[in-house]
Amino acid sequence: MIKLVILLFTVLKFGKIAATGGTMALSLIIYAQIFGWAYAGGFLALLFAHEMGHYVAARQRGLNVGAPMFIPFVGAFIALKQRPHDVETEAYVAFAGPFVGTLASFACYFYAREVDSRLWLAVSYSGFFLNFLNLLPVSPLDGGRITAILSPRVWLVGAPLMLALLLYRPSPALILIAIVAIPQLRMAWSFDPKAPENAAYYNVSAELKLEYAVMYFGLAALLGIMTYTVHGMID
Repeated sequence: MIKLVILLFTVLKFGKIAATGGTMALSLIIYAQIFGWAYAGGFLALLFAHEMGHYVAARQRGLNVGAPMFIPFVGAFIALKQRPHDVETEAYVAFAGPFVGTLASFACYFYAREVDSRLWLAVSYSGFFLNFLNLLPVSPLDGGRITAILSPRVWLVGAPLMLALLLYRPSPALILIAIVAIPQLRMAWSFDPKAPENAAYYNVSAELKLEYAVMYFGLAALLGIMTYTVHGMID
C-alpha cells in the first residue's frame, strides 16, 4: 500500500494528463483485484464522466480548474483553483457532474438491456446510486453546492440524512465526507443573509432559484427511482 501511495504522488509530477491517467490506472488496478477488470473499467468510466461534467462546466464559466483525479475507495474530484464568482456559477458547475454522470449511467443501462448483461446492469446501478448519493443536500457534496442557491441553511437538512446513511451503510468515504462537512454545517448554522459578502454572493432571482430547485429535485427523483429499479432487477 505504501508503494502505491508513492506511485500516486510520483505520477502527479507529470502534468494534468499524466495525473488523471495515472491515478485512474492505479484505481483500475486496485478495483480490478476486487471486482474484476470489466466492472472496474465501467465504474471508473462513470466516475470520469461525472468529473468531466464538472470540468467542462467550470471551463465554460471561465474558472481555473484542475484535471480529474482518482483516489481508490474515495472516488474522484476536480480541484477548483478559484472560487466561483457567485452562487449560480457554483450551482451550475455542481449540477453538471451528476447530470452528465446520469446520462452515462443511462447509456450503460440501455446497453445492458440491449445485450442482456447483468454486468453492465450492475455498472449502471453503481452510477445511479453514486450520483444519487452525491445529491445529498450537504456541502461538500454536489447536492450541497446546488442547494446553496436556495440557502446554505438547507445543509442543516442534509446533515441528519448524512448521519442516517452513515449508520445504515458506514464507509471510509462517507466518514471522510462527514468530517469535511463539519465546517460547512457551522457556516450554515451561523449564516447571515444580510451580511454584505453573503448578500453579494447569494443574490439571485426567485425565478432562478425555482429553476434550480426543479432541476435538483427532478434529477434526485429520477436517480432515486432508477437506483431502486435497477437494484431490484439485479436481485
